[in-house]
Amino acid sequence: MSKESGINLHSLMFIDQIRYVTMIRNKLFMSGVSMRTNEPVISLDKVMVHYGNGIPVLKNISLDLNKKSFYFLTGASGAGKSTLIRLLYMGLKPASGNLKIFGENVSELTPNEICDFRQRIGVVFQDYNLLNHLTILENVALPLKVKGETQRAREHQAKEILDWVGLGNCFNLYPEQLSGGQKQRVAIARAVITRPEIILADEPTGNVDEEIANKLMRLFYGMHKMGTCVIVATHYRQFVDKFSFSEIAIENNKIHLKNNRDGE
Repeated sequence: MSKESGINLHSLMFIDQIRYVTMIRNKLFMSGVSMRTNEPVISLDKVMVHYGNGIPVLKNISLDLNKKSFYFLTGASGAGKSTLIRLLYMGLKPASGNLKIFGENVSELTPNEICDFRQRIGVVFQDYNLLNHLTILENVALPLKVKGETQRAREHQAKEILDWVGLGNCFNLYPEQLSGGQKQRVAIARAVITRPEIILADEPTGNVDEEIANKLMRLFYGMHKMGTCVIVATHYRQFVDKFSFSEIAIENNKIHLKNNRDGE
């Protein structure tokens, strides 16, 4: 949401994406355990993360993130942004403290439960994590295949979202045939296609031009307005300042909330 924008311009910028997200919501079901109405989707209580050398990457992290919230995640290179993304995706476990996702303590989840929870989270990885033996269309449709959607339904929805991100002519190409920016857009399309309850995006606009970056932000904003908790990691200060969302800043292994508007 641009600080310079008025109400009318704001509505015009995002109405097309909100329509798209509404379509996705109506087509797909939400899996998993229901939550109490006001319970945070993500809750960290005095969490510490360190690697094998024992040096903490994140320490004493306490934070509650609610549904329909939007946060930029900032910090210098190596500050721990990607580590926090991995933690929230349950790719890492806290060395100490408690992490709850969807109201459940992650340390108490079975491997099968973790897999189920991950189906409710969309992740945009910094290195894309595309499958090279699958076409672009197949990569984007893969989360729908996991959910049991028919081939016709998942291909239809994958084509729609690929059109939206400007890759409507790349359905049958393979990842190795794409540029870095194109791979980034494929990864984003795959992350949002199931309309997840949480989106974790690690530098999603790092390899695209300003026009595409703004379009992708409209996509994330549309998901946010429909109830998704969105966390976008970025090191571009100018990009963060352009929008009036809350900021989670990592400094000296700790987090600080800036411009806190409860994620709105």
